[in-house]
Amino acid sequence: MGSPDLVVAGAGMAGLCAAAEGRARGAEVVVHEKGDRAGGAMLLSSGVVWRHRDFAAFRAECPGGQPELQRLVFDRLDADLAWLEELGGPVRERGTANPRTTGVRFDTTGLTAALVRAAGGVRCGDPLRALPDGVPVVLATGGFAASRALVREHVTPEADALLLRSTPWSEGDGLRLATGAGARKSAGLAEFYGRAMPAPPARIGERDFVPLAQLYARHVTVTNARGERYTATTWSEIDVVQWMARQPGARASYRVEPDALDARVRDRTVADMVAAAERAGAPVARDGDAVVVEVRAAITTTLGGIRVDARGRAAPGVWAAGADAGGIATGGSASGLAAALVLGRLAAESALEAR
Repeated sequence: MGSPDLVVAGAGMAGLCAAAEGRARGAEVVVHEKGDRAGGAMLLSSGVVWRHRDFAAFRAECPGGQPELQRLVFDRLDADLAWLEELGGPVRERGTANPRTTGVRFDTTGLTAALVRAAGGVRCGDPLRALPDGVPVVLATGGFAASRALVREHVTPEADALLLRSTPWSEGDGLRLATGAGARKSAGLAEFYGRAMPAPPARIGERDFVPLAQLYARHVTVTNARGERYTATTWSEIDVVQWMARQPGARASYRVEPDALDARVRDRTVADMVAAAERAGAPVARDGDAVVVEVRAAITTTLGGIRVDARGRAAPGVWAAGADAGGIATGGSASGLAAALVLGRLAAESALEAR
């Protein structure tokens, strides 16, 4: 058997989309996956793939991102969502329940299966350890959220206290391979996307990553272990979790007054989320009429990584997508799955054209 036309490292959303696009273009593609299954962080997510309704709002939300990459995601996402449906990705819901955004919610198990079929299979438990000679590579290894050393270096000295809300094999392999080939690092290496989760001794498994998220900081009083307060400034609450990650033990307390319990956040009330934390075993206490929930920052994916151009190229013969490609959501919040979908397909297209 000869050399493939394209090598893809990582079988999450970005890598699978790159492989599927490559095969649709007639290429022989090999997909290496470090973990024991395909799907990556996408498989563990809510499955919502979205964009801001207005590009100016995207820029205002993520002012530090590369405008050319943001424009690609904004302009190409709707067609790429239709492409996912054509591949057999099952839609659970149209819309995002957020007036600021538009998108589609997929069943992540079904979407993973559809993409694996389109990709022609995945070599699980077989990471790409070195760049091959003479074959273009798309790096889509999931960023470095699971590397305590890299998170400590770039994000927070409290790295050991962070909960991991993603796959345990997203350890910066793509960043290492790309920089070794001469690629530059992007802006936003200190930033990450995550959620406040019930603090230990709460029991949190992979299936709990979405339903146990404590997404109501803007309705409550947030304090760290020293009693210092923080006020949420973004609708996504990404600022809260990034602040929390740098506090002692990456912990905070959410004090919920009675009048906040009925506030709705998407399809849940604050009371629903507090009850879920209590059932999971988190420290939840009553203080008069108020409820105090102990939470800890959980990292889902890093936002900084490899700097790529408007074709996804990072270095000669090397392209990057997904969480490996940084500089899209810098300064705020944007759909990582949307960027993975768009940049994954584009990187494969560009890599094959460059052969």
